[in-house]
Amino acid sequence: MPTYILRYSNLKFTKKQKLKIAKGITNTHKEVTGANTYFAQVIFYQNSKNSHYMGGKVVNSKEIFLNGQIRGGRSKKVKKNLIYKLRLNLIKEIKIKKDNLWIYLEDLPPNQMIEYGEILPKSGKERSWFNSLPRNLKKRLSKIERNNEN
Repeated sequence: MPTYILRYSNLKFTKKQKLKIAKGITNTHKEVTGANTYFAQVIFYQNSKNSHYMGGKVVNSKEIFLNGQIRGGRSKKVKKNLIYKLRLNLIKEIKIKKDNLWIYLEDLPPNQMIEYGEILPKSGKERSWFNSLPRNLKKRLSKIERNNEN
């Protein structure tokens, strides 16, 4: 956790652009919440032509919809900071106008999520959760974290 699903209409991204956007979202989440980067997932979906409608009419403009499912328990201030920084990051990376950008955050109770085969910790309890993991999984997650620092 978090899982960020980025849906987009009337845009195309290269593999390099997706990597840059994914790293930006991941690093923004880490910076604002303190959660390790190995928790973050970013999934891209391109909407098919004529499959996105607003007001009952097909959308012809470039639109981004980012839905972030995050662990509940964070303050309103942290979530407000997160959503604004995500917006800034996407505007910078995609060069899209802010009025063509939709961002929704959803809080999920950590005890209702399993990642890497384990129930997730409450926000702020990541270190003790990590320490309770099997050694091989700790190595795997540490490698992901190191790779994200590059």
